[in-house]
Amino acid sequence: MTVRRVLHAFILSLLLGLILIGVASAQQPTPSDDEVNAIARQLYCPVCENIPLDVCPTTACAQWRELIRQKLADGWSEGQIKEYFVQQYGARVLGTPPAKGINWLVYLIPPIAIIAGAYILYRAFRSWQRPPEPPPVESPPAEEPVQDEYVRKMEEELRKRE
Repeated sequence: MTVRRVLHAFILSLLLGLILIGVASAQQPTPSDDEVNAIARQLYCPVCENIPLDVCPTTACAQWRELIRQKLADGWSEGQIKEYFVQQYGARVLGTPPAKGINWLVYLIPPIAIIAGAYILYRAFRSWQRPPEPPPVESPPAEEPVQDEYVRKMEEELRKRE
């Protein structure tokens, strides 16, 4: 009978161990607030204007943060969660606009403006450092023949008085 008791104890402990492993694996670790806020920081509140989801005080945003927490617990990736919010509320919920359509100008114009500004400043500094060019020497204008009779007579009268 002792062998039987040992066998029963072994089977019972094996079943108890399997149950504990099953319970432990069924409990998924809940994501931390930092993990939730890391994603919520990249999304904007669909109800409020220009407020990131991680700092928005509305009840709707609190529910959306809990939705992010649930999706993280279910194993969703950051990209999948963002895509879910874009499908639900549109691309305006994203903190950084996707680089497609006219949105690519947001990524292209600032570097071009910086490069153009640097070039303009370079040219201005170079021109300020050059010594000024001397003005060209002009010869005195030759007297042109007077075409108007009245002007000619006035000039003759002025010469006589000198």
